[in-house]
Order: sequence, then structure tokens, then C-alpha cells
Amino acid sequence: MEDTPVYATGLLLEGRRVVVVGGGHVAQRRVPVLIGAGARVVVVAPEVTPAIEGLVGAGEVQWVRRGFEPADLDDTWYAVAATDDAEVNAAVSRAAEERRVFCVRSDDASLATAWTPAVGTAAGVTVAVHGGRDPRRSAAVRDQVLDGLRAGTITSERHRPHAAGVTLVGGGPGDPQLISLAGRRALMEADVVVADRLAPRELLGELPSDVELVDVAKLPRGRSAQQEEINRIIVERALAGQSVVRFKGGDNFVFGRGYEEVIACREAGVPVTVVPGLTSPIAVPAIAGIPVTHRGIVHEMTIVSGHLPPGHPESLTNWPALAATNGTLLLMMAVQNAPHIAAALVAGGRPASTPVAVVCDGTMPAERTVLSTLGELEHDLVAEAVKPPAIIVVGEVVAVAHPERYA
Repeated sequence: MEDTPVYATGLLLEGRRVVVVGGGHVAQRRVPVLIGAGARVVVVAPEVTPAIEGLVGAGEVQWVRRGFEPADLDDTWYAVAATDDAEVNAAVSRAAEERRVFCVRSDDASLATAWTPAVGTAAGVTVAVHGGRDPRRSAAVRDQVLDGLRAGTITSERHRPHAAGVTLVGGGPGDPQLISLAGRRALMEADVVVADRLAPRELLGELPSDVELVDVAKLPRGRSAQQEEINRIIVERALAGQSVVRFKGGDNFVFGRGYEEVIACREAGVPVTVVPGLTSPIAVPAIAGIPVTHRGIVHEMTIVSGHLPPGHPESLTNWPALAATNGTLLLMMAVQNAPHIAAALVAGGRPASTPVAVVCDGTMPAERTVLSTLGELEHDLVAEAVKPPAIIVVGEVVAVAHPERYA
């Protein structure tokens, strides 16, 4: 079987009928991929898993609720025999052969006319590996190739699409593994990447050598002047016909000034798209083991910028109103002003014993969590030498995650 010759090709299934016979877990793995390829998927099975039933309810899949009949493969381009009954799978194979329809069999690849490869994507390249009847081997080879592409040990001349415009990419909270696939792909297909200091720096090392990197962390300081210069750079490069990625940490639209960049692009007539990143005030506590809501404890949360202290004339935050709620408060850019914020919350009615967690360097190798309370926060920040960046979580969810500390 290992020496069986295979003609590798890619099937364009968009708008074409594909029949999956069987509604179990094998079918559950195959159906979403076929939907992603744009196929008109028909599942033939007396019963299906809840996941497939959900796809049927959403109108993404047609379900023929009975056993297989040969006529089910009429006008079909591709078939998948995915039942746990060898006789049914054999009947699907025969019907497919009679109609010259390629057919995958989940039970015995030697009796099929098509095999499903192990597939993955990295650096803008889709890798498909056929390993005969050894799916673990196929997956292992695929993963080695993908790792090589991501690490740059496997390289080739790139021919990137040159669609002029700007893509805002959120890099997530810091760990380079937490960027979305869409974000990584946009980076690898860019002509110019405009990045700041909070973007996951390791990912920049994976960029092809001909990609221009503009490090805006080195721009002259001054918030307004710096943002105006960033706007000028991304618009100028896009108008010059380049594909530009504006790469930031976290999510561009959560205290990231991303929409200011959208406005600048639209005013200049530059096409702009957005690839969201994991939002740090939610992702960082989650990775640290702290939920931001919990059934029966907290049913609301508020993300707050702490870069201005309570009472500052430019602050737009209603601290007394936040103090009066029972929800979780997620404070960003708040380390410096945390003592003032804690005092304002206590003055507004939050108990001084309210649990607080300060997650420092979230998702990074130096990550640590400092546990405290509103009343003790000022002392603990100094005692633990807390420095930015950090996400500060205020509320009973901290006690849910650390009952030993707040018993």
C-alpha cells in the first residue's frame, strides 16, 4: 500500500455537491472542511452527532435522514464513506465507481479511489501529505514541514499578491502562538509591516527577507504626533501600491487607536480591513487561570483604561459608578495609577477586602500573578516590584480562582 502511486491534486468543490455517508465522529471531522471549501454538503445517515445537527439547523448542511441509497450519488462530484459498517461503505464505493465519482473510505483506504491527506497551512503555503495507510506518519511529516516554514528553515522564492491597501492585525497578548491564522497569513503576504513595541516580536523574525519592516516604536514620543506619523506612513505606502500590515499587540480596537487608522485610510481612499487579535484583558486572565465571569458569582465585566488617575480632568471614566457595581473590573495600563484607582473604588463603596489579581507579563515566559485586595494593593505593588505591562483584575472572580488566598 505504501508504494501505491498517488496523483496529488487540489479539488475545487465550491458550489458542487458532495455526499458524506455517515453521521458519526469521522463525518463530523470531514464536514466542516468540505463546508470551508464551499461544497454543497449532503449528509446521508439515520442519525448524526449534535455538532452535525447544529450545522444542519444553521442551513450549512443538508441532512437526508435515512440509510444510504445508490441514487444519493447522482449528480455528485465527491463522496465520503464514513460509517462504521463495512457493507454500507462498500455499497457507497460501488455506487461511486458506477458513476465515476471519486470516493474516500474511512474504514479501508485500499478500497477507496481517493485519500484524504494531512493538511496544514503556514507562511502562506498549504501543505498536503499522503502517507499511504499511516495517518500518523502523514501528520508527522506535515507538522515537520509546517514547522520548517514557520521557522524559516524551509524557504522558497515568494510571489505575494500585491493588493494595495492596509490590514490592521492584532497580535494578541504577547505569546506569538496566540495570533490568529488570518493574522499570521496577512503578515507573511505583506510588502510592508508597520509594528510597534507591543506586537509579538518573534513573529517579525519569520517575515520573508524582502518585506520592509517599519518599527514605529522608534518614532519621536508624543501620543498625537506619533499617531499622525503612523497614519501618514500606512496611507503613503498603500497609495504607492503596497500591501501594508499595521501590526499591534492585543486587539487594535481595544485601547489600540486602531479606528483612528481606519478613519485615516478611508479619508485617503485606501482599502482597509481588520484582523482582530485576542483581547489582552480577557485572554491574559484566562491564561493565568482567572475567569472574568462565573455563573452565580459575576454576570458582568468592564474593561477600563487606567492610564489617567481618577479625578484627572481628561478622564472619561465614571469611577463612582464602577465602584457601585458588583461586576469584574479589568484594568489596562493601570499599574502606575492603581493605588489611586483602588482608593477611588473603596471610596465609592467597594469593600477594601475585594480580591485583586495583577497578572504581569501575561502569556510571556516571565508571567507571574500577584494576589492582593483593594486595601492592600498599593503596598503589594511596591513589595512585589510590579512593573508594566500588567492586567489588573478586580472582583470576586479572583477568589473563585484562588480560594486558598481569600478563604
